[in-house]
Amino acid sequence: MTHIPHDLAAEFPGKAERIHALKAADAHFARLVTDYDAVNRLIHRAEQRLELMSEEEEEHLRRRRVHLKDHIARHLR
Repeated sequence: MTHIPHDLAAEFPGKAERIHALKAADAHFARLVTDYDAVNRLIHRAEQRLELMSEEEEEHLRRRRVHLKDHIARHLR
């Protein structure tokens, strides 16, 4: 378990401008980023023990975050 938030700027170094441009131009991409941020925030809160959830719930969120990150990476190529 890490206590480091996995924000997109850290996950995709050097791609912040591209992420911003795609969010503005592509509604689907913007939704992916919004969903990623929401899931990531929940995971971080769970890791900090600010949001109580079962290990299964936390694992489900982690899998969802990976899935969203993969989608976002495909758009950034």
